[in-house]
Amino acid sequence: MSDTPHGTSHGTPHLPLLVVDAANVVGSVPDGWWRDRLGAAERLRDRLVTYATAGLPPGAVEPPLPGPVEVVLVVEGAARGTAPVPGVGVEAADGSGDDRVVEVIARQSPERRRVVVTADRGLRERVRALGAEVTGPRAVRP
Repeated sequence: MSDTPHGTSHGTPHLPLLVVDAANVVGSVPDGWWRDRLGAAERLRDRLVTYATAGLPPGAVEPPLPGPVEVVLVVEGAARGTAPVPGVGVEAADGSGDDRVVEVIARQSPERRRVVVTADRGLRERVRALGAEVTGPRAVRP
């Protein structure tokens, strides 16, 4: 099920796509996120709004990813209730969040620049095999 606004993740192919693995990024900082997984995903979503217009900061990915970009946050489990906001679409995984990230990447044109934010080695390999670039959680976490 896609909860992305305006048909995003397939409706704006002229923009680069930034796909964020919410569970991996939220879990990268031990700040008590496990007590409120939905709230943690919503806080991440809200921080991602800036990246829709600004792109990723210098050094986060090479070549640089200037804005605007389409941002999609992939959520799973208790975070599935995360709603999209202007600038950030949400894809709720029925099962594995990693599988949903791969689905989002796979349904894009190979000519579209696609960047995935995750530290998960297995997921990195899977999306690279589809032609996507990867960067770690620090690219979107302070």
